[in-house]
Amino acid sequence: MSDTAEQRVRERAGRSGGARARDRSSVSVSQSPESGSTPSSSPTSSPAPSSAQVQGDGQGRRRPRRARVYVTRLDPWSVTKAAFLLSLAIGIVIVVAVSVVFLTLEATGALESVSRTVDDVLGTGGFDLLTSLEFSRVLGLATVIASVEIVLVSALATLFAYLYNVSVGLTGGVEVILSDD
Repeated sequence: MSDTAEQRVRERAGRSGGARARDRSSVSVSQSPESGSTPSSSPTSSPAPSSAQVQGDGQGRRRPRRARVYVTRLDPWSVTKAAFLLSLAIGIVIVVAVSVVFLTLEATGALESVSRTVDDVLGTGGFDLLTSLEFSRVLGLATVIASVEIVLVSALATLFAYLYNVSVGLTGGVEVILSDD
């Protein structure tokens, strides 16, 4: 890294406030031995990386930084929007899958075979399975099921977001470890 790049990194770290200002000492700029440049002895150069920042292989590479953060609040509206879009995608998959399966069963003659078997078991009654299982009826039922799924998943996700926000006071939230691997 050149001296100007090191200065830019230090200036950005100096401008950051709040929690970053407390962690400033844990962030350092180091040069890799492959760059061919030697560290500058000017007062603006960064200190050499400590042994905690260098990996055990001795090649001078930094270990990935890790930050522990806690999810202490979920915005219910954001959860609702995300859940709606995901459940909409699942609803579309349901309708397409039912259409493909129905058309495949119809093309292979499996529906006629099942209809004959049901007619043989029940006798020669007036029940005809093929008239009950028309493509428009099956597709309509799949659409109704997908619509109910969209509404239920969106509502339940919003409810769970509210419940999570209430329970965070007791549990402290979910811990997430972020890393720059």
